[in-house]
Amino acid sequence: MSFTGDSGTLGALADVGEADALDAQGHVRRRPHFSRRRLREVGLAYLMLSPSMIIFSIFVFYPFLRNFYLGFFRTPPFPGLPKRYVGLEQYREVLTSSAFFNSVKVTVQFALMTVPVGIALGLALAVLAHQQLRGMAVYRTIFSSTVATSVAVASVIFGTLFNPVVGLLPWLGVNPRPPILGNPDWALPAVALITVWQTLGLTFILMSSGLQAIPDELHEAARVDGAGAWARFWKVTLPMLSPTIFFAVVIGGIFAFQTFGQIDLLTQGGPLEKTNVLTYFVYDTLHSKNDDGKAAVLSVALFAITLTLTLVQMRVLERRVHYAR
Repeated sequence: MSFTGDSGTLGALADVGEADALDAQGHVRRRPHFSRRRLREVGLAYLMLSPSMIIFSIFVFYPFLRNFYLGFFRTPPFPGLPKRYVGLEQYREVLTSSAFFNSVKVTVQFALMTVPVGIALGLALAVLAHQQLRGMAVYRTIFSSTVATSVAVASVIFGTLFNPVVGLLPWLGVNPRPPILGNPDWALPAVALITVWQTLGLTFILMSSGLQAIPDELHEAARVDGAGAWARFWKVTLPMLSPTIFFAVVIGGIFAFQTFGQIDLLTQGGPLEKTNVLTYFVYDTLHSKNDDGKAAVLSVALFAITLTLTLVQMRVLERRVHYAR
């Protein structure tokens, strides 16, 4: 049905209901209506999702809001006394303290030591294991074996290796003074090494799955065009792996800012607070100093920093990601 002329068009517009519209050619176009069946399906979907939403709210939203609320109250110096409402004063005090800035600095340094190195090593091992050679399945199993190792086990293994009495270094004739985990200059790199080793299996699996998704025809075409192995890696493999690398960077950054187990088992934030990452700072403030108000402020700050870092990564790095079509 079409209309010509201004008066005809205006008359047609008057006859068209709110659920209808005219397209560019003047034809009446029906807008989709939500039928009762569609409403029932949507209602059933929300009903089935409601248990998960309730559990998610109890274990995620409520603790976060509770922490944010606790940050308004100052913990008394002696137990048994009532907490005092101070509003945003405690947030300003904690977030401008030198201890907080030192903890953020240590956490950023730890993330820079672990995420790029872990991804680079995982990618290198995945490229090596992707070769069609006899017995390569054994090496794939070895490379991915650390994924089954917990943080506690990895910390105990490397803590024994770094031990100044029964460790590997004394056996090799090297006796560092002070011990590595007690040295302010080497404690954080040592913990970063443990973290890289413990997460290397997961990174290797991610990169291997990404390599298997790259069509062999692309490498064959590049080889026919005269591209060498290094050129094929930079021009074909790396761009096609960019979604996997992007995912690994985001997840690795989140994991780095949530590091706790190896710090607690090996250094307890020392020496001289050189390994006092934000997560352990929250734990130490809550359990050692019994100050749940400041610990709540630190936990909110940790959430905000992690969220901001993730959003920035997704905003900046995703522009360089090449999604195959």
